[in-house]
Amino acid sequence: MSDTIVDACFEQDADSHVACETCTGTGFVMVFGEITTNARFDYEAKVRACVKEIGFDAPEKGLDCKTFKFYNNIHAQSVEINAAVSGRKQAPEEVGAGDQGHMFGYATNETPELMPMTHSLATGLGYQLTVVRKNGTLPLLRPDGKTQVTIEYEKKGGFIKPKRVHTIVISTQHDPRYTQEQLKIDVMREVINKVVPKEMIDDKTIFHINPSGLFTIGGPEGDGGLTGRKIIIDTYGGWGAHGGGAFSGKDPTKVDRSAAYYCRWIAKSLVAAGLCERCLVQVSYAIGVAAPLSVFVDSYGTHKSGMDDTKLLDIINKNFDMRAGMLVRELDMLKPKYAKTAAYGHFGNAARQTDPSFTWEMPKKLKY
Repeated sequence: MSDTIVDACFEQDADSHVACETCTGTGFVMVFGEITTNARFDYEAKVRACVKEIGFDAPEKGLDCKTFKFYNNIHAQSVEINAAVSGRKQAPEEVGAGDQGHMFGYATNETPELMPMTHSLATGLGYQLTVVRKNGTLPLLRPDGKTQVTIEYEKKGGFIKPKRVHTIVISTQHDPRYTQEQLKIDVMREVINKVVPKEMIDDKTIFHINPSGLFTIGGPEGDGGLTGRKIIIDTYGGWGAHGGGAFSGKDPTKVDRSAAYYCRWIAKSLVAAGLCERCLVQVSYAIGVAAPLSVFVDSYGTHKSGMDDTKLLDIINKNFDMRAGMLVRELDMLKPKYAKTAAYGHFGNAARQTDPSFTWEMPKKLKY
């Protein structure tokens, strides 16, 4: 919902400054925060359409897109912050970061999309749950759900490789008519077997499908929600590191979001070029200051022969402009493409490798 508001602003005004939060509970949705934009649209209509698209279209599902109470507490961005980051008043080279903080990017060659396999499989399972619910394959599933994958790795020095899937956990909301026995059979056949490579599963792999039993009460009725409460799921599932800032609901002047995307782009470009097998990239910023305060890279000892982290850092500095305004321009971030990021992770995801909107997933050809 928060990213739907971001997109609605950018559809009309590329210099929109958005910090939108959404919270939900039983029978209500509230949007609040700070937005300065020339865009004009119906906030309530956008949110109701988003809720309907997710699948919450009846009271028994935990939220009804037609009848929930809607609250809007949006106001203008602070004039002091706006003065530091406004693209209308400054050249891209001069635009300052919208906040202080440090951001991280991570990549690893253990999957084709250069993401940790644990995270790729977990987000893939979540996506498949949505597919089979919406296309009618498993019509008794409901919108709420979560997934988790544990993988046994082999590690030698900084080099790690997935060995086998140890445990898969799927909890999915369902219609009361769905027996747990049939649900487990269907989820195994239509979700797990369609996503997890057969060679990664053995006779010792553990499956927990709705381990708590019935899951008919879901959505905001079962568990209230707030933008930014699941930031690790948005990134690498616990791998690498995280600076603490949520992504959704923020325009790219917020380096919490844009610099984290940029760091992912840097890390992915280094791994895609074969310079290392996995790496972590970190930058930090001060509010109103264009250039990063620090840049750091760690290849965990997986860099190729003749290369080390000092040389990797030199390659980064030669190929990437990390000034707050420049990285936004380089990744073409001032467009309405953020609602697509708000589920199944902001990085990786096989479908995103060919979607030109996800510019940070397209490795850059490096000069070195």
